Amino acid sequence: MQFNLKRPCANCPFRNDKPDQQGWLGALRAADIIVAITAQQGTFSCHKTTDIGDEGEVIETKNTQHCAGALILLEKIERPNQMMRWMERIGKYDRNRLDMNAPVFDNTSDFIEFHR
Repeated sequence: MQFNLKRPCANCPFRNDKPDQQGWLGALRAADIIVAITAQQGTFSCHKTTDIGDEGEVIETKNTQHCAGALILLEKIERPNQMMRWMERIGKYDRNRLDMNAPVFDNTSDFIEFHR
């Protein structure tokens, strides 16, 4: 997985400026994502950089990018996960290159509530 994206895409679920996407994920899926990227220290792929398999499964490729919206949210709440810290140490991620002014939620509660 690569960590080169700097700002969220137009359809990023972490954007807070898309009222037409409110409720899109549902509160349970939104909460699952937050648990995965915080407590479970997981990554979250940008949907525009993955492939879809024959059975509808998401397939990561060598070009798959980490979701910039997720990175920005994690930096805003001062909880970079293990993969972010590791990639930063080996020079593959630079938090200073993120667009911290991008329209991304400021906290996990607002993210979950938006998708309720």
